[in-house]
Amino acid sequence: MNEFELTGRASTHIVELAQPRCALHYEAAASFLAMRDAAQRDGIDLVARSSFRDFDTQLTIWNAKWSGERPLYDRQGRQLERRQLADSQAVDAILCWSAIPGGSRHHWGSDVDVIDTASVPPGYAVQLVPAEYARDGIFGRLSSWLDANMQRFGFFRPYRTDRGGVSPEPWHLSYGPVSLPALESLSLSMLRHVLEGSSIAGKPHVLARLPEIYTRFMLAVDSPGQLSSFPAQPALA
Repeated sequence: MNEFELTGRASTHIVELAQPRCALHYEAAASFLAMRDAAQRDGIDLVARSSFRDFDTQLTIWNAKWSGERPLYDRQGRQLERRQLADSQAVDAILCWSAIPGGSRHHWGSDVDVIDTASVPPGYAVQLVPAEYARDGIFGRLSSWLDANMQRFGFFRPYRTDRGGVSPEPWHLSYGPVSLPALESLSLSMLRHVLEGSSIAGKPHVLARLPEIYTRFMLAVDSPGQLSSFPAQPALA
């Protein structure tokens, strides 16, 4: 990927899938569909709640959280009042659950937030919180299935454990053959250049802490372990 694709300012590496509707890196799409087919055979309707997200979308999320238009949460998932937070605290609160624009793994098209629509009760609003993916949660079966099967399709959970940066996200999957080289290619200087020219809220605070943000919230992810990339499918040719 080039620097525009890495930072979400281009989508030339992305393909749009109709069923299930999502947008993924062209190298990740076939493996995701193959994993979905395998899950369906076990009674799981695996779909992407969120897939590719461009820079402007991530910027909108960030700025809305900075202004208090979107809710902020602490590491335990408790809602915070933006007006009670110092600007530096607001940066921390946003980064717990939302990536910095230009630094989101969703820019790469390799990462997806997944749910099992077959397990969603009528009228239930999915929240994407860890409790839903616990053993007794509505997506507990999905989580166990992913533990047993996702690696053979090239996927892993980058936010499986709490490493002091992004809070654990059991719904977040990453396609290693794409995301590993992407993370290596996205440099601190590249990210700084993009943010300096952006309209990100709290820019002085973000730029002053960018080396910390880069190492703590972007580089500090879980290892993928032993992955096997699934072969491309003719249907995507």
